[in-house]
Amino acid sequence: MTTYAYIGSYANASEPGLLATSYDPATGKLELVQEVSGLSNPTFLDINADDFRLYALFDEKDAEGNRKGGAAAYTIDRSSGKLALINEAITTPAPTCHLVLDETNACIIVASYHGGLLGVSKLLEDGGVGPSSDLKQHHGSSIHPAQTQARAHSVFIAPGNRYAVACDLGLDKLFVYSLDAAEGKLTLKSETSIAPGSGPRHFVFHPSQPYGYVISELNSTVTAFHYDGDEGKLTELQTLSTLPEDFTGESYCADIHISPDGKFLYGSNRGHDSIVVYAVDEASGKLTVVEYTSTLGGHPRNFGLSPDGRFLLVANRDGNNIVTFRRDEHSGKLEATGDQLTASKPVCIKFLEAR
Repeated sequence: MTTYAYIGSYANASEPGLLATSYDPATGKLELVQEVSGLSNPTFLDINADDFRLYALFDEKDAEGNRKGGAAAYTIDRSSGKLALINEAITTPAPTCHLVLDETNACIIVASYHGGLLGVSKLLEDGGVGPSSDLKQHHGSSIHPAQTQARAHSVFIAPGNRYAVACDLGLDKLFVYSLDAAEGKLTLKSETSIAPGSGPRHFVFHPSQPYGYVISELNSTVTAFHYDGDEGKLTELQTLSTLPEDFTGESYCADIHISPDGKFLYGSNRGHDSIVVYAVDEASGKLTVVEYTSTLGGHPRNFGLSPDGRFLLVANRDGNNIVTFRRDEHSGKLEATGDQLTASKPVCIKFLEAR
């Protein structure tokens, strides 16, 4: 089995903003395979592992100078991991910051921070991105200066593909939508409000239990929820800080992931420049802090757990590096391996196992 890792970043269209790398599952080391240019800010990615296709965000300006969001589709060569463009398509009337495939690979859903909306695009027979099939506009504001409008920051597919959960940083709300993937349509099912001024950014579902976790950018917290998969409803269980008690500087959260066995949860702090590690009580879904680990680079915007869960790789945007950490599967703790890949303004990392 060969494993690849793909990195999205901030870049001009003339720069190589999309990187293909080979990943060594024994050491966690990355080696550059290909640099791809042609997209403006391909910051977030998702992968169709069944059909070896990759999808990347981009933005562009129209004739009037207005920024729009788009998505590009690529084929992945099984033997080399290299990418070849299928097509590009506009997805939203505002630039986007997050992208996810549904579980059947029938459509993609994107989130627009600047537009405060979600967009759905059905995928074509060749894997290309089709025209927009649905748009959902959020409205409102909250108490923080960054929350003067709706700011949809991400969307995640619930297990079973029945629902999608969207985090709106501007409204301090999580929206659960019913998903019709075949038609590329979303229908609002429920809303859950969290603490004013928190700024929910990214979400993750527990792999086997009815829990979900949101990391909030503005107040540096993680909130645990019970998730009712029948009703599409979230109920808050607990909220914890992502920062040490003695930290007094400025910091904002970014990404969140859970280990494949569901025993440990990880979140990134930008400012404190760390990964916070929590132990998960599978009986209650509640969390206990294990440790805080330096990311060895500035502004850890995103990170990824390897498919086997043995390594955690951090994309330090301001450090211009991808840093590899070995993960202790019993304690959840992280230890830097010494391996780093230099990358300009990295934002997202996604893995693919080529069987």
